[in-house]
Amino acid sequence: DGKLYSQIKDPKHYGRKVLTEFVKAGAPEEILYVSKPHIGTFRLVKMVENIRHDIESLGGEIRFQQQVTDVLIEAGHLRGVVLASGEQIRTDHLILALGHSARDTFQMLYERGVFMEAKPFSLGFRIEHPQTLIDQARFGKHAGNPLLGAADYKIVHHAKNGRSVYSFCMCPGGQVVAATSEPGRVVTNGMSQYSRAERNANAGIVVGITPEDYPGNPLSGIEFQRQWESRAFELGGGNYEAPGQLVGDFIKGIKSSQLGAVEPSYQPGVHLTDLAPSLPGYAIEAIREALPAFERQIRGFSMYDAVLTGVETRTSSPLRITRGQNLQSLNVQGLYPAGEGAGYAGGILSAGVDGIRIAEAVASAMLGQAD
Repeated sequence: DGKLYSQIKDPKHYGRKVLTEFVKAGAPEEILYVSKPHIGTFRLVKMVENIRHDIESLGGEIRFQQQVTDVLIEAGHLRGVVLASGEQIRTDHLILALGHSARDTFQMLYERGVFMEAKPFSLGFRIEHPQTLIDQARFGKHAGNPLLGAADYKIVHHAKNGRSVYSFCMCPGGQVVAATSEPGRVVTNGMSQYSRAERNANAGIVVGITPEDYPGNPLSGIEFQRQWESRAFELGGGNYEAPGQLVGDFIKGIKSSQLGAVEPSYQPGVHLTDLAPSLPGYAIEAIREALPAFERQIRGFSMYDAVLTGVETRTSSPLRITRGQNLQSLNVQGLYPAGEGAGYAGGILSAGVDGIRIAEAVASAMLGQAD
């Protein structure tokens, strides 16, 4: 939704370059100096269009409605890609900038022997509160001051069962959105417009998991995600409504049947139920313990009428397409895994920084070939 802050190490200040390019593309200049820059979905769309026009003006080509279905590898060297149309594009340098839900491409790369490994990610629910409650808890008597805007939060709890529960992608004055990429599954996410003026605050409340929780091959994390996304589809009624539960009922372990003061924002709708079967038992146990603990940090956080909506499974890529010091694949020369899907970024800013590093690596390799 246009959040532009990151906790990555950035000794060369590439993040500043990313923000400067975004301002050139139409982002508000304030992103260069506010502490937590944010653009919002609609503005981000226009910026992407402007960046695309810049690429085209420099001789680049954008090919829409094209799907890469195969990679051409010869003796450990990348030699090109194959499109769904059957067309082959020959190249010795390919930047593999996938999203974290490019599951069909992950499968193809695995079958072609591209080295990859499972990595940790998180899963959980979206939680919605009245934005006014969060403002009051964070700003006190200054809540509602237009200079402050909508309040956000970042919280973590280390549960007794050894799991960490934390807030993820907090969206002040935003909405919970549908994010599934496959039929018969339900996935939630969150977003905010630039104004952050919607009635609810929402955030992911997620539990960290590791490859030990889903042993197998590097694609096992995807199957683990699918398992819980399919379960959410069933619990939601099988019509793409998301399963939901009042926070108070969730803590008590009883099924919800009626909404209270918080009207969930997810479309096409929320089907009230018991969320206990929607995640692994250790995740449910950890979240039940965490919600009252979060109350000690943010007054009202465990309010009975707050709504949990399931499930959030796409916090980050479940695998890493591992690369070496030259930023190329460990076993396919000329293949450059990049960004979030490859396991090297966690948001817009960190992905942009990684893109700059990759571009420099490709340029360096091509100059070396020329020499």
